[in-house]
Amino acid sequence: MRSEPDFRLPLWVAAIVAVGAGPVLDAAFPDRGVWPLAFVGVALYLVSFLGRSVGGAILVGILGGLSFFLVHVEWTSLYLGALPWVALATLEALFFAAGAVAIALAYRWVPRVWPTVPGRLVLLPVVVSGLWTAREYASGHWPYGGFSWGRVAESQAESPFAPLVAWVGISGLTFLIVGFVALVIQLVVEKPVLRSTRFLIGATTIVAILAVPAWPTRTDGTAKIAAVQGDGKAGYFDKRVYGDLTDAQVLATTAGVSPSDDVDMIVWPEGGSDRDPTRDPYGRYVFDTLSNAYRAPLVSGVITQRGSKVYNSSLVWQDGEVQAQYDKKHLVPFGEYVPDRSFWRPFAPSLVDLIARDYTPGTRPTVLDIGKIRAGISICFDIVDDSLTTEAVRGGAQVILAQTNNADFGRTDENSQQLAIARLRAIESSRPLVNISTVGSSAVIAADGSTIDSIPAYQPGTLLSTVKLGTGITPAIAAGGALEGLVSLFGVAALVLARVLLIGTGYGDTAQARKRERRSARRARRLGRAA
Repeated sequence: MRSEPDFRLPLWVAAIVAVGAGPVLDAAFPDRGVWPLAFVGVALYLVSFLGRSVGGAILVGILGGLSFFLVHVEWTSLYLGALPWVALATLEALFFAAGAVAIALAYRWVPRVWPTVPGRLVLLPVVVSGLWTAREYASGHWPYGGFSWGRVAESQAESPFAPLVAWVGISGLTFLIVGFVALVIQLVVEKPVLRSTRFLIGATTIVAILAVPAWPTRTDGTAKIAAVQGDGKAGYFDKRVYGDLTDAQVLATTAGVSPSDDVDMIVWPEGGSDRDPTRDPYGRYVFDTLSNAYRAPLVSGVITQRGSKVYNSSLVWQDGEVQAQYDKKHLVPFGEYVPDRSFWRPFAPSLVDLIARDYTPGTRPTVLDIGKIRAGISICFDIVDDSLTTEAVRGGAQVILAQTNNADFGRTDENSQQLAIARLRAIESSRPLVNISTVGSSAVIAADGSTIDSIPAYQPGTLLSTVKLGTGITPAIAAGGALEGLVSLFGVAALVLARVLLIGTGYGDTAQARKRERRSARRARRLGRAA
């Protein structure tokens, strides 16, 4: 069997490269938003994994994971300090290290089992990108629902590759990006006979990817939506009195919307009202007054309670009562509830005790009837959950209302990162999306990902926009998570099969065997030059 190309950075160099890759990859995401750097960052990571032993891959993976996530989610430390920030980054780095081990083993095993040109230039990049996608899938689902923030594709909301998410979804775009980078690396390290075709193969791949047309958006009528950013004191640690948030939203609504505007709905953000109209008489009066004055439903984020259970809800209010309700499904662990509270409390009692009440995850459908319009509701962290977007569109959503409260993250990158994910959701679903925040970033996004209107952060304002209601199902929504599961499973299965075949042939994988292979390769090159 042919061994893999004799390319491996010294461990100390690989560690430096991996540490440098983190800030480079992060710079591809908002707020810097230099999207081509995603390709550079992934390339640096893959090069640092190439030729690594298991122990070396763990070291490089942990360092590389920390260097990315400590920068990427630095906003978690704004009010709560270093502990949750470092804890989250370390957890994600452990997943990253597991992915690094798998990819390093793929680079070692796959070319030995399938040493042909298709094996090295087609199968190997596919396996590597499948394993990267599998790592993103794992960290996005475990533990406690996972953390899908920081997927490579989420850096591409403003890039020419963004329209691909309508075809393959967010994870599918990650797969394509990593696969392309892995192919380029193989073309660089492969044997001389392929040098003349490297440019042709690389250029053809880029053209093939960019030649995929944007999914044709389909519309079925329009809706005039007023989305209101009240800029109230919505942060967890903000000093306010009861009713302040509701008052801020009312002032911004009346200042920005006239009854003559004839809107189809008024949308307030997550936590837009601190008065639950189902339990607070004055809250009921406010909701009644507004919905009657504008002759339109008021859709607002409200904390509701049923029995002993508390929910982060979105209410549709009209004609003096709740017409429809959605309760947030994807709650933030250690933010909206503390899982296994008795276990975690001894580690940080002061932080855990800050979360005095645990919200209950909702079970209601994600699609609500708002007048004659069917809207998919996404409350804050819901937007990162692929399955919830799929559920909403399959449930008949014509528009997506993404209600959020970013006040706890100040002017950090969190706001722009979340808006970028929302933009990809609009493209993926081929639906207009209203991203409305208490303090920003708020924007109305068309089904093709373009911005219809926006409000600067930390300013009260209203987005008064007419959107084209979407219809039809994109390939990404039709597939759901099937594509992500397929490429992830393929990567893992190919890695396992390669190892089984190596064991079956008695082909060792010890350090001594690798040294013998490198010595043999060097002797062969010397003989070739002498001949």
